[in-house]
Amino acid sequence: MAGTGPRQQEPNGANIARVYDYLLGGSHNFPADRAAAEGFCAQWPEAPATMRANRAFLGRAVRYLAGQAGIRQFLDIGSGIPTMGNVHEIAQDIAPGSRIAYVDCDEVAVLHSRAILAGNQDAIAIQANLRAPREILDHLALSTLLDLSQPLALLLVAVLHFFPDGEDPASLVAVLRGALAPGSYLVISHGTTDVQPQHVADAMTHYHQTTAPFQPRGYLDVLRFFGGYDLIEPGLVHVPLWRPDTPEDADRPEQAAAYGGVGRKPSPHAGSAPSLRREQ
Repeated sequence: MAGTGPRQQEPNGANIARVYDYLLGGSHNFPADRAAAEGFCAQWPEAPATMRANRAFLGRAVRYLAGQAGIRQFLDIGSGIPTMGNVHEIAQDIAPGSRIAYVDCDEVAVLHSRAILAGNQDAIAIQANLRAPREILDHLALSTLLDLSQPLALLLVAVLHFFPDGEDPASLVAVLRGALAPGSYLVISHGTTDVQPQHVADAMTHYHQTTAPFQPRGYLDVLRFFGGYDLIEPGLVHVPLWRPDTPEDADRPEQAAAYGGVGRKPSPHAGSAPSLRREQ
């Protein structure tokens, strides 16, 4: 994507979307972002591998949803700066005409997304904040593109760990979950320090200090975000273990400090606790 998108004045501080872009090998970042990322990696050299594993999980989830699950609408909140393997590229390659709405609170991420999406009538980027989920759902551009009365896929990938418990992210996700039609899907990945060495926790603390609040969560806390949705096999797992393309892709999965899973909203009469749904 180098050289694409609008020119931006260099900001004063690091930004989480641009730090993530740098860790993935992107070009939409500034010296402050690179410095924050290098400090992060100095404490946790395996961090870029976790970021890549997370991005690969997103790709596999979208391929499953657009292919096997037949989903044609995608709402990607906290989408960040476009990089390789964008949601619209994967979904529209499998199912032309799939509609994708990217949502991010960062102006730079939204501007770059709009530049890349120019001429794509089935994909939009809007600037809005997960802290105001109702504003996202009621956004005019969103309602023009997506039909919330029909099943869609809500993507919350590598975003909820930027919301500390004090901001009650569970309630924010519950608003979004509740607005979706039965048959919709929820995709979540989330940073964790479960079974991780101490230097990973130290690096995440450094990330918190240089970019944005960062709160890794344990398995059960991440699982609760799926409340009322049936988990698609293999359930909530370290991201390399979610339907890997090859056995080698799932080698030493615990090194990826993130959980990932996909849930499906059942019919209204179903129970409220996440259960494991067997879908091939």
